[in-house]
Amino acid sequence: MSQTKHIVFDIVGTLVLHEHFYAVIDPHLESKLQPHNISLETAEREYTYLPLSGSYVPFAKVFESIFFRVLHFAGVAEPHSVASEEDVKYFMQEYNKCEVRPGAKECVDKIKEDGWTVWAFTSGDRERVLGYFEKGNINIDGDHVVTCDEIGVGKSEVQAYEKLRAKLGVEDTAAELWFAAAHGWDVSAMGRAGFKTAYCLVLEKEPLEDVFGEMDIVAETLPGLAEKVTSQ
Repeated sequence: MSQTKHIVFDIVGTLVLHEHFYAVIDPHLESKLQPHNISLETAEREYTYLPLSGSYVPFAKVFESIFFRVLHFAGVAEPHSVASEEDVKYFMQEYNKCEVRPGAKECVDKIKEDGWTVWAFTSGDRERVLGYFEKGNINIDGDHVVTCDEIGVGKSEVQAYEKLRAKLGVEDTAAELWFAAAHGWDVSAMGRAGFKTAYCLVLEKEPLEDVFGEMDIVAETLPGLAEKVTSQ
């Protein structure tokens, strides 16, 4: 490749917000879940654990299948009395409608204008991610999107990031190769795979360097992250 500056972005949680998905749950189920303080992060946990034993299952499949178990662990005695299979299908459709985070377009545009090649690496499926980009006018080429489903390894296995690096086709050791995310665990793993790391605090607020290690760049906002990356 002729360009020697490459940056890879995580998508959901970093460039794309979860808020739309959360906002549709209570109205659709008439607030039946409010007393149980429901969180669907369990899907991310199970998605991560499965590959550790050699079984990769796409996140969307885990996300859909685990819904009623999440209700059970949250204290709902009869999960199927609170929601139906049709409700789950509705939520999956609404998950496709999540919106890009404020500042995401500005961030990507600034980095591209500075001559960087911008990539995306996601545990989401390709169609959903490209839909987010189209809706939010995010200028990342479709052929620069790499999904865990396609490489058959999930985050945060180091092998996933190594396979990503091979997909990028960056063989020049002098090339700038960065990874940017709003998840400390994600950025930390990329650092161990040989990427320079850019961590945005817009989601998690606290860097927790004693847990995840020191990042090359830490920024409060996505535009701020772009400013720091391009000034390197």
